[in-house]
Amino acid sequence: MSRTVLCVIEFDNYPKVVVARAAWLAKRNNCELELLVSDPVPRMLSETYTFLLEAEMIADSIRSAQDERMEALVESAEAAGVVVHQTTSKARSVVDMVRARAARIDPLFVVKGTHFHSPSERASLAHTDWQLIRKLEAPLWFVKPNDWKDKPVIVAAVDPMNSHDKPARLDHKIVKLAQDIAAQCGGKLQVLHTYQRLDAIGSRAMKRFKPVKLPIDEIDKKIRNEHRQALDAFAKKCGLPEDAVHQLPGRAHELLPAFARSNGASLVVMGALARTGLKRRNIGSTAAKVLDHLPCDVLVVHS
Repeated sequence: MSRTVLCVIEFDNYPKVVVARAAWLAKRNNCELELLVSDPVPRMLSETYTFLLEAEMIADSIRSAQDERMEALVESAEAAGVVVHQTTSKARSVVDMVRARAARIDPLFVVKGTHFHSPSERASLAHTDWQLIRKLEAPLWFVKPNDWKDKPVIVAAVDPMNSHDKPARLDHKIVKLAQDIAAQCGGKLQVLHTYQRLDAIGSRAMKRFKPVKLPIDEIDKKIRNEHRQALDAFAKKCGLPEDAVHQLPGRAHELLPAFARSNGASLVVMGALARTGLKRRNIGSTAAKVLDHLPCDVLVVHS
């Protein structure tokens, strides 16, 4: 297992909170902490038409201001009792920067701040967070500017029916990570599985096919029972207590934020699939849909 937590520094994404969370993780996992920051000059000055001397003056000013802020962040992390390293990348893309560094050091976690994305960003699936969900293999921890409770609630979102080509091992990976984090901070683990009822499926099917009379209640009960049996079997394998396992009818991206909010969650742990070709667009679709709407941190685990 890697002994480094990689923390992505973005000065417009509350870096103090992000570094504090990353230092907390590094401390509890006996890891070193690496702060990864982008050199702003190549990106900001590459398309300008300033004279060489002016460009150098601007570059020096930018770097000086960034170095001062980074020094304060390093000091705050070291005060938490962890060994801190700093890496500066000249990559123009944050996604490329993070992927390259993660591939090199194989971090235990990649920690990054996140902010609300506009409807156009979500529709295009082009923003940095979405691209990292798609392309990064390491566990990806998105930090939001919220204080953790003394005994935080950790929610693990699972799908024991293994729908959407999801491998069964991913659910075990999700729960194991959530259990470890809950144990580290004296937190409480809650496991949620959602399923779609027959009427929700049927309403969409009727738009495409000629309606057929079906024993709706009987089939709906069968669907609910099949999901419950799979969830109970999974919970037994993981040693989960009954009162920590929940099944709700509906769509995950609609129910998960409400469940997290009603339970006062500090973290939601969920999975994202790795696919190729045309299916790649669907990678982590639920994670992308709920990222903006969850009231807490989000840890994305990849298959």
